Amino acid sequence: MQVTETSAEGLKREFTVVVPANDVEAKLVTRLGEIGATVTIPGFRPGKVPAALLRKRYGEAVRGEVLEQTINESWQQALTDEGLKPASEPKVEIVTFEEGTDLEYKLNVELMPEIKPVDFATLKLERKVVKVSDAEIDQTLQRLAESRKNFEPISGKRASKDGDQVVVDFKGTVGGEEFAGGSMTDFELELGAGGFLPGFEEQISGTKAGDNKEVKVSMPEDHPNDELKGKELVFDVTVKEIREATPVTVDDELAKANGMEDLDALKAAVSEELGREYGQLSRAHLKRGLLDELSDAHDFELPEGILDGEFDAIWQQVMDAKERDALDEDDKAKSDDELKERYREIASRRVRLGLLISEVGQSNNITVTQDDLNKAMQAEAARLPGHEARVFEYYQNNPEAMQELQAPIFEDKVVDFIVEMATVTEVETTIEELSRDPDEAAEETGGGKKKKSSSKAKSKSKAKRASAKAADKK
Repeated sequence: MQVTETSAEGLKREFTVVVPANDVEAKLVTRLGEIGATVTIPGFRPGKVPAALLRKRYGEAVRGEVLEQTINESWQQALTDEGLKPASEPKVEIVTFEEGTDLEYKLNVELMPEIKPVDFATLKLERKVVKVSDAEIDQTLQRLAESRKNFEPISGKRASKDGDQVVVDFKGTVGGEEFAGGSMTDFELELGAGGFLPGFEEQISGTKAGDNKEVKVSMPEDHPNDELKGKELVFDVTVKEIREATPVTVDDELAKANGMEDLDALKAAVSEELGREYGQLSRAHLKRGLLDELSDAHDFELPEGILDGEFDAIWQQVMDAKERDALDEDDKAKSDDELKERYREIASRRVRLGLLISEVGQSNNITVTQDDLNKAMQAEAARLPGHEARVFEYYQNNPEAMQELQAPIFEDKVVDFIVEMATVTEVETTIEELSRDPDEAAEETGGGKKKKSSSKAKSKSKAKRASAKAADKK
């Protein structure tokens, strides 16, 4: 095999590859022999069919098969011999492939860039830490008590107010016609909880048992039900009963109702859960800071094919958000060209970090084990109680879904590996600060970090979408 480089521009290479006719013929003869050993042709025993007859009957089909095999094997060998790593599947253009002549083709390939990670020991990071306070534990316990409150009918005829539960019958119409799901009897509605249609509770507040009231509610233009979007709904409401909440005391009984031995045990469990939540937020900030540092510290050429693919995926999300009027506020005034420039930069950052993390992981033998995947599948299955078996089956039968599950685990392992070598300083902060969007915080303090890359409408992670898809399959 002869390999000649004919063009080199950036990460792009073009080669002319020539495979001797004898090599192609040898593969053809071998494949025809394999067919002849099993094929049944009248008048001949298996394995005794003449080579000339096999070539006449199967030659053209086998030539196509041999061509594909030869090209795949030869370009892989050519790149291996040259010590080159392709960024994606090369493009092949056949120059000649005639019987009895050499196979010649052009090979166009985009290469992976040379990546030289910085000395991770030079990185300086901050880990924001929040200590769980007694006040936060008390607030959580009070919310827990509120969630278990009971409602009892009031004595007397006072008007309803926020915090009360009203029992109502209602019939809803749009344009004078009833609509599906618009009527209920003995509906229990907690006023002020925001658990029903916007504007409905406010109009019921102040009513008394036995009152009839007409309630009008305007539906938003983006409502998922086409029959209701942008329409005014009119409800004929009858207030049947008003109930007031009976307080639940934060005591050992509350603890036992939540499966704990006593109040001290419940407090300890709450503290542990809050600490876990704060730890996850802290890690998210630390990871974001690390990725910012890595992005700023590395600048290498990116394969156009990978970059274009990432940008196209982001741009589709941006256009979908634009169609739903769900773009970030600072994007709404931008032209498409300005948006493309911004999101091209975001795509570049993602690709650069992805390639860097992959290189660090591979060069340091960081892997995702089966145990890691099992735990991730269990976590996804736990999101869909009753469908656990389907979720496991879905991932086990879908390599692409399994890869989507594996990728963030690999990334987190590489992040942990780098953080171990970096200098990390703990900084005590508040939960309010820790909970803030890091992009907004950077803008307010004049930080120059990258802007967030998503629109207002937040989509589920790929793993979550895969889990939901698994539960839907039957």
